[in-house]
Amino acid sequence: MISSSPHQTSPANVSQLMLHVGYALVPGIITYIWLFGAGVLIHILLACAAAVTAEAAVLILRKRPVASTLADSSAILTAVLLALAIPPLAPWWLSVLGAAFAIILGKQLYGGLGYNPFNPAMLGYAMLLISFPLEMTRWPAALSLLEQAPSLSDSISVIFANGVSVDAISAATPLDTLKTQIGQGMSIQNVIASSDHGQLFGRFAGIGWESINIALLLGGLYLLFTRRIAWQIPVSMLLSIALLAGVFHYLDPQQYASPMLHLFGGATMLGAFFIATDPVSACTTPRGRILYGVGIATITYAIRNWGGYPDGIAFAVLLMNMAAPTIDYFTQPRVFGGGKK
Repeated sequence: MISSSPHQTSPANVSQLMLHVGYALVPGIITYIWLFGAGVLIHILLACAAAVTAEAAVLILRKRPVASTLADSSAILTAVLLALAIPPLAPWWLSVLGAAFAIILGKQLYGGLGYNPFNPAMLGYAMLLISFPLEMTRWPAALSLLEQAPSLSDSISVIFANGVSVDAISAATPLDTLKTQIGQGMSIQNVIASSDHGQLFGRFAGIGWESINIALLLGGLYLLFTRRIAWQIPVSMLLSIALLAGVFHYLDPQQYASPMLHLFGGATMLGAFFIATDPVSACTTPRGRILYGVGIATITYAIRNWGGYPDGIAFAVLLMNMAAPTIDYFTQPRVFGGGKK
């Protein structure tokens, strides 16, 4: 016996966890590229380069080992998650600035991986959305007027500001359109029927977005079945969104979207399986994880319907990050052999 209890070991480590999360993201990334063009991949590469460079620079300044820290791939995963939240044809400096901010101020400022109270990717995204709202809301339509995603050369020319204006191929997202038009007094049925001649909404959510969310759901189920993430956060979050949307849709179907649109529109699946489950900034107790997921779902639904942004995943995650330590404190399981408080 050479180690103290518990003697049950786990083969998983940080780099393996990040690697499997990356595997789970592959179906979603492929779907993103298929629907929105090569700009998605360009922003992923830009964000990864900026994140790795920023982390290496800070580690050198702190006189900490660089190679071993970069080898855990946490900076790369942060960059990928951030890049997937940035419009594919946004200017190149958005992903670079956001990734650098996420790593320097969202991660290394607090001491590195394991010490950051906030999800770095969502912190970077929130900063970009608040600082550059125009650039961060110019998403291209999944089915453009040409009925094809921008080519690699078109994406490069737009991203690096040498080609056509992004206004020529951009469109409001389904959640943004729904929120704006309902706020002007239109019913959901009229919004869906009039939005780009019906080209913005699909069978049960936005065209393109429902495919992306299904692909991310498949990746999330892989993480659940391989036990890379705990089930409490994604399950409680998705069930809570479905319940809230179902109740309000039942009460007023003209003003509140169906549960399917909320589940498979926007960044719901990305948030539930890949962002909210961050092992560092999320709750760690079983009951705490359930409350954490419910809180994210409630704030997200409130922002989507009554807030100033069409999707509230990032802000909901950051707000619940602040509440996570308190939730964990009050939901600690009873120590074996100990009495009730």
